[in-house]
Amino acid sequence: MEQFLSDRKMLGYRLMNLYPDICCFSTTRHDGYSTGRYASFNCNPYCGDMPEAVEKNKALLLSLLPDSVRLLAIPHQVHGTEVFQIQNSFLKQTEEERRLALEGIDALVTNVPGVCLCISTADCIPVLLYDPTHKVIAAVHAGWRGTVARLVRKTVETMQTAYGVMPEHLWACIGPGISQKAFEVGDEVYAKFGEAGFPMEQIAVKNLETGKWHLDLWESNRLELLDCGLSPDQIEVAGICTYFSNDDFFSARRLGISSGRMLSGIVIK
Repeated sequence: MEQFLSDRKMLGYRLMNLYPDICCFSTTRHDGYSTGRYASFNCNPYCGDMPEAVEKNKALLLSLLPDSVRLLAIPHQVHGTEVFQIQNSFLKQTEEERRLALEGIDALVTNVPGVCLCISTADCIPVLLYDPTHKVIAAVHAGWRGTVARLVRKTVETMQTAYGVMPEHLWACIGPGISQKAFEVGDEVYAKFGEAGFPMEQIAVKNLETGKWHLDLWESNRLELLDCGLSPDQIEVAGICTYFSNDDFFSARRLGISSGRMLSGIVIK
């Protein structure tokens, strides 16, 4: 069920609302400072938007978050599989040092309060994770490349190794992204998922009119979380298609690559 917050500037998540010690959200397109295909609440500095507008939007987002939030960690994603652990030393670095540390990163993990882990998407799938036992959070950029490379699993394994997290204690939110109905792919992408061992009968359907395959990235990542050890009731799927809900959310397939991005974030208060 949709849970819009702050005059539709953000979307909340039912499962994470069970834990008052964290804040978990996805931004929308509404009531920001950017214009054109970035209109208007674009907080991503890597997609070609005017820097002044991005900074205003980031300041607006911070004003909507708990006062304990000290910074937004927004990586420059490259559709790769690098997972970065944010430690207390990260807070002591300069802004430029933090920017360089987040170059080429597609998943973030931390147990440091006040650091909001942010993933930028505009059709790709954001996955947010929380372990209330060890107080560890993660944010994952799961586009089709990250999904087929099992980045969600790699992130969970990082949480296990670095922080002693047990998957059965994790809670997960799969945020707004492109739906199976809208996500048409070529035979080569379909083949990559098959080669990676995904259950194609569960995640793929062929459009008989076009002869094209359609993949379900929501279900692909949900199944991956189940395989990691989460139970079904510990996973929330927003079920919002960015392509068909592009009045509320950015969609690169609708707007082109040079357009805005939504942020999905999670922070320990």
